[in-house]
Amino acid sequence: MKTVTSIEEWNELTNNENVIALFTAGWCPDCRVIEPEMPEVEKKYPEYTFLEVDRDQFIDLCAKNDVFGIPSFLAFKDGKETGRFVSKDRKTKEEIMTFIDGLPS
Repeated sequence: MKTVTSIEEWNELTNNENVIALFTAGWCPDCRVIEPEMPEVEKKYPEYTFLEVDRDQFIDLCAKNDVFGIPSFLAFKDGKETGRFVSKDRKTKEEIMTFIDGLPS
């Protein structure tokens, strides 16, 4: 999973690649629960670039994208949001994969 380091990088990737962004934070216990599951999820969906966005580092980006709970997932293709799995609730690997399976191809 690629860690986003700047708004410019975020814009470049979400505008030009098929992206699934995970909004997370170091202090988030629910984020730590899914962390070990993400490599398997990434491997199953090689058509996506997976991004990790630190909520504390990019609070303005979270607000702009209406991400107020973490962990949360947003999908982008060609600069447009194609799906969101956004809530403050803990997510399971199965729920994450169901979200990705439901995205438009």
